[in-house]
Amino acid sequence: MSTPPRSANITPGIFWALLSPIGRMGRLPYWLSFAFMWVVIGIAIRLWWLSLTEIPTPEAVSVSIFVGSNPLFPFLLLVLNWFELALVIKRLQDIGQSGFLALLIFVPVLNLLMVLVLGFIPGQAEANRHGPLPNSYWRRS
Repeated sequence: MSTPPRSANITPGIFWALLSPIGRMGRLPYWLSFAFMWVVIGIAIRLWWLSLTEIPTPEAVSVSIFVGSNPLFPFLLLVLNWFELALVIKRLQDIGQSGFLALLIFVPVLNLLMVLVLGFIPGQAEANRHGPLPNSYWRRS
């Protein structure tokens, strides 16, 4: 007897793209998701900038001042870090690597290099253990 083919979701949505670390992600949705995140960060920085009463010098600007200026900014940064981790995990799985390598995004300079390199490496054309195609995932049976 042959085993039936595994069930797959080949049309996941935006919530899967940003929230779930399960599956594979191609280069185009990877870059579009990062562009969305950078727009959100830009809006947050703009709101912070408009809330300042006096213009700080570049030496006086720090992450702690930014985060302390609005009680929602720490949550925003936490959510954006989760989005980045989920994107990098799926991109690693698309090229056939382990998602555990995504922990390298917490290394300061290596994280920028990793995001850029993963955006240019082509994924595997055939099915792998993480999904049948890029931008898909295997469903649990």
